Amino acid sequence: MLELLSPPPTDPLFALVAELGAVVRPERLDLLVGVYRDQTGTTPVMAAVREAELRLAERGESKEYRGLSGNQAFNRAMTSTVLGTEDLISRATAIQTVAGTGALNLLAEFVHRTAPGATVWISDPSYVNHRPILESAGLTVRTYRYLDAEGRPDQAGLLRDLGQARRNDVVLIQGCCHNPTGVDLSAEAWDTLAELAAHHGWVPFVDLAYHGLGDGLEADLLPTRTMASRVEEMLIAVSCSKNFGLYSERTGCAIVLGPSQQALRHVESTLQNVARVLYSMPPEHGAAIVTTILDDPGLYATWRTELDAMRTRINANRSDLVAHLDSLGCDRPAGILAQQKGMFSMLPLTADQMLRLREQFAVYGTGSGRINIAGVSAHRIPYLANSIATVLDTPTRPTPDPHLAHH
Repeated sequence: MLELLSPPPTDPLFALVAELGAVVRPERLDLLVGVYRDQTGTTPVMAAVREAELRLAERGESKEYRGLSGNQAFNRAMTSTVLGTEDLISRATAIQTVAGTGALNLLAEFVHRTAPGATVWISDPSYVNHRPILESAGLTVRTYRYLDAEGRPDQAGLLRDLGQARRNDVVLIQGCCHNPTGVDLSAEAWDTLAELAAHHGWVPFVDLAYHGLGDGLEADLLPTRTMASRVEEMLIAVSCSKNFGLYSERTGCAIVLGPSQQALRHVESTLQNVARVLYSMPPEHGAAIVTTILDDPGLYATWRTELDAMRTRINANRSDLVAHLDSLGCDRPAGILAQQKGMFSMLPLTADQMLRLREQFAVYGTGSGRINIAGVSAHRIPYLANSIATVLDTPTRPTPDPHLAHH
């Protein structure tokens, strides 16, 4: 049997991660994987998370199975955090998942069971795992335009494309801090999308992975809440990896909204049925951490303060990079980057220029131009800016000094 197995396609991101692992150059700069790093280059455990873990250890609760829906207190806390108002919460049901990716998978399978072969629209570009997850569930994937030539939201193109979406199609929209571009839709665009969804009957599917890292937690959740208040049905995939720093704990949830609880009567059991086949029951530890934080006012305040500090550092990094690019005569890329939010930025570079960044300067981003702006220490930003200016052949730039790059 095994000799019949053909090689699967290589994941481009993790192929680059493997390549980076073999690089020993001291100036190397890892801007690939979407994890938050502090000024020392470390992905920290948040103080609120450490305290929650201590409390859980002291309680010494049983490790018994929680059931197919996972930790129900976690599901309630996450639904309340995301939706905010009793009116919306009363129309929702949720199930704990294996992180945000698990929520996407679960909801994709849910769509397939509800409407086999349904069409799901995703942005172009979109998170690299969106299409494989949706197609693996047997769904048809189409794309809608997202950016214009200057890196701004292409609202006219987006609306023309989604004008073709039909009743019971699904439209996947990232709630904030768009991956890979860092460019978010305006409040007006969200209003228009809500009107389109309500008028044409397509179902919004919101992917929430970075809330709190763009404009602040409440501001980042507002578009999702606005959409939920305007449509009868909606799907939401939520990740706790980024804003709680629980990357390896694989903590998330899938939320489904309907017009009433009566309409939701078979939703949770259907999600449970899908989960039973995929992984049976989700891991408990991360969900218990998040629940402990969200249910305790003191821990919640600590977490919000830490989350705000993370966002502030990300924003400062981006502003600093923009300023350095401006000073080097890179006006266009500086202007494009200045419009972006959250952990990721999309450099306006070609695949060949991104290759030059890797080969000449050991600066590792994806071939599409995506970099993790939270992955660079402040003192490395001049080196990054000079490297970008060099591959852009900007006349005023100095050549980066690799011997000083890591100091």
